[in-house]
Amino acid sequence: MGKPQKKKNLSDKVRKTKTTTEIKNNPFEVKINRQKFEILGRKSKHDIGLPGVSRSKAIKKRKETLLKEYKLKDKSNKFIDKRFGEYDTKMAPEDKILKRFALERQRNHEKKDIYTLNEEEELTHFGQSLADIEKLNDNFDSDSDTEEKGLLSAEFTAANFGGGGGLLRKKSLSEQKGEDNDQKPKSRKELIEELIAKSKQEKHERQTQKEESQVLTEKLDSDWKSIQSLLAHNTPKSQRPVQVEKPKPDEYNMIVRELGFEIKAQPSERMKTKEELAREERERLQKLEADRLRRMQGDFEEEGAKRPTHLSADDLNDGFILDKEDRRMLTYHDGKLNVELGDESGEEEVEEGEGEGREGEGESENEEGDESPDEEEEEEEGNDAEDSHSDLDSEVDSEPEGEEKMMAEENQSKAEKALSEEQSAQKEAAKAELPYTFAAPECYSDLKSLLISHSAEQQCIIIDRILKCNHPSLATGNKAKLEKLFGFVLEYIGELATRQHPELSTINKLIPQLYALCQLFPEAACKAVQSVFRDSAHEMEEVIEVKGRAPFPGLDMLIYLKIAALLFPTSDFRHPVATPALVYMSQLLTKCPVTTLQDVATGLLLCCLLVEYISLSHRFVPELINFLLGILHLAVPEKQCLGYTVVPPFKTVGKSCNLLVVKDETVSESWTKKCLPMSAVQGLELKDELEKDHFRFSSLNTCLDLIKRCTSFFGSLPSFSKIFQPIRDLLTKHLPTANYPTQLQELRQEILQAVEDKTTSHVPLVFEKKKPVPLKLYTPKIMEILDYGKRRGGTKEERERQRLIHKHKKEFKGAIREIRKDSQFLAREKLSEIMTRDAERKRKVKELFGSLATQEGEWKALKKMKMKR
Repeated sequence: MGKPQKKKNLSDKVRKTKTTTEIKNNPFEVKINRQKFEILGRKSKHDIGLPGVSRSKAIKKRKETLLKEYKLKDKSNKFIDKRFGEYDTKMAPEDKILKRFALERQRNHEKKDIYTLNEEEELTHFGQSLADIEKLNDNFDSDSDTEEKGLLSAEFTAANFGGGGGLLRKKSLSEQKGEDNDQKPKSRKELIEELIAKSKQEKHERQTQKEESQVLTEKLDSDWKSIQSLLAHNTPKSQRPVQVEKPKPDEYNMIVRELGFEIKAQPSERMKTKEELAREERERLQKLEADRLRRMQGDFEEEGAKRPTHLSADDLNDGFILDKEDRRMLTYHDGKLNVELGDESGEEEVEEGEGEGREGEGESENEEGDESPDEEEEEEEGNDAEDSHSDLDSEVDSEPEGEEKMMAEENQSKAEKALSEEQSAQKEAAKAELPYTFAAPECYSDLKSLLISHSAEQQCIIIDRILKCNHPSLATGNKAKLEKLFGFVLEYIGELATRQHPELSTINKLIPQLYALCQLFPEAACKAVQSVFRDSAHEMEEVIEVKGRAPFPGLDMLIYLKIAALLFPTSDFRHPVATPALVYMSQLLTKCPVTTLQDVATGLLLCCLLVEYISLSHRFVPELINFLLGILHLAVPEKQCLGYTVVPPFKTVGKSCNLLVVKDETVSESWTKKCLPMSAVQGLELKDELEKDHFRFSSLNTCLDLIKRCTSFFGSLPSFSKIFQPIRDLLTKHLPTANYPTQLQELRQEILQAVEDKTTSHVPLVFEKKKPVPLKLYTPKIMEILDYGKRRGGTKEERERQRLIHKHKKEFKGAIREIRKDSQFLAREKLSEIMTRDAERKRKVKELFGSLATQEGEWKALKKMKMKR
């Protein structure tokens, strides 16, 4: 057996509960501030407490002070105690109570009437006198707010719906009257009959009164009409009503009203997306291609021929429309009647004209209706007699019918032959047509085979149809195919440019298709053009390494440069295609020597392309200015004492330094202004010296024109005068313009004028000659700073001032902290008030909804009970 358990006392339980309530926190958290000395007159700040005690004290203090001020804010009323003797300190409390009781009884038992001696106090219950309640007089008023409001009285129910209460009461009243008058009381049936008779009598009286009033009204109206003409007179102007003239509507109001009556815009069809348009275009081309293939195979459908539509067995054919004019036209040929339809071109033979003529005569006679029936019978007999000889006529006409058959067979054979020839011609035309659908070429040879045997317009149509039939949105692999197509078209353009006779018109017409491909696939186009320029630049470097110099590129490369300017923006600061092309052209102008007139034409064409590249950005290209200066140097006859320097690839003296020197001075009279042809780059053919001089003048004209355009581009540069100083010296001192045509002389004057007018106002940046004077410096104020960064020293006044400043800062921070805590406390109190107010409002709303729901339920139940009754 285990140890016996000790009984727990009640005192132990109480002790445990007390300790748990007293010690809530850890005893080690109890804060104890010891006070060393007790000083009289000073409040002790050293107390013992748990964490949070100081905060609870502060909240309690704010509730006693700040909360009371907040609740009494903006309130002017005061509680004044008006009890008798409340502020009288001389009276004893018992006397005050007795005096107050006497005054209260006196106020309650105050007499209403001074002169009534036997007045007693009237007792009431819920505002009603007890004496009236004891009399038991149930007088219900229809306007009362009791629960029986709206119920019918007993007299009314007895009179209209029967019942005993009202009639018995009336019977009792009539018995009392009968006792007085010595009459028998009336029964219930008699009373009802009397009531019915009385109501009928009242109704009859009302009807007669209404009829009499109507008759009198009509009589009065008739009398008034007879007298009204005699009483007619004009009312004076003072008594006439004033007619206010309506203001005329403004133009704005009229326009607004017109806009209100205008026809509203009808909703249009939504715009289709690019994918939908591409799908519709491909379907259209597929239909056209199917039609072309059908015509090639000889399957022709007559235009306008209607296919037979399916008709069901239940179709009544009551929705037909007369599309063609089927009125017949009567004509006679060799005594026979022919019938022509309005829509048919040939004439059709029908029955002989005699029978129809007779029928027409019979119809006309019937319409006239003047002849007698005997005459009609005679005519019918005549007609029968004539019809009896019709066999003889058929025997006579049998011979020409055979001839007609032969003619018809010949005509039919001719028609069949013509039809076959026409069909064969249509087949050939269908074969000659371009196909409407094309597959995307997989290699360059496929594209070349599609384009090689067609004209420029047809080549553009083929590429356009390839784009439409293989749009990227129609299939997943179309994008890669069309990206390759850009490179193939670019290569084809280069091949057209390298032919013996360059097809520049075809190249010009293929540019829009190339632009469309570039817009669809800009990255692929960029890579293709970059690869062309990269390969050409590598080839030029390899040739320079081997031979020391490289020739100018062919016409295909120049066209590629032109296409790059059309497809890509040239005004960007840096572009992945335009910037390499610009660098490549500048290298060509500096590394390719000018040895022939063909090189001059190629160089000038490169200069034109460079000017086109910088036309928007106005970027300065020194290679352009140097090359144009070198071209002018080729036209200077005397190369001694030059005031300028020539930059490679040009040389001051050499074999090709006099390429543009005009030998015959009289050639200027026969020269006309012409642009340099692009074919001069591929192969320049000049037959005699006259053509060479004309070409020299044309080259100089192009060079001067380019210099004029450069002056407008680079006019804002600070070193403009230095850039164009060599060209100005060459034009003024060395170029023999006196023997040149007038057009070249005018260009020279315009260039010189432009260079002189645009004198720069910018000063170049240079270092100053003298050293700048330094600013004046003051001796710094040295103050002694001791340990821990605290500043010591100074006078007594300064130390006192610093102490006060520090104390002010401390008090200011403490005040700000207390103000923040006060504002937080007030905000919490306001929020609690709002929450309690909202909770009370919600509770009241719920109570109202509940009471309304109960009333609605009671009303519905009462309504159901009435309906059951």
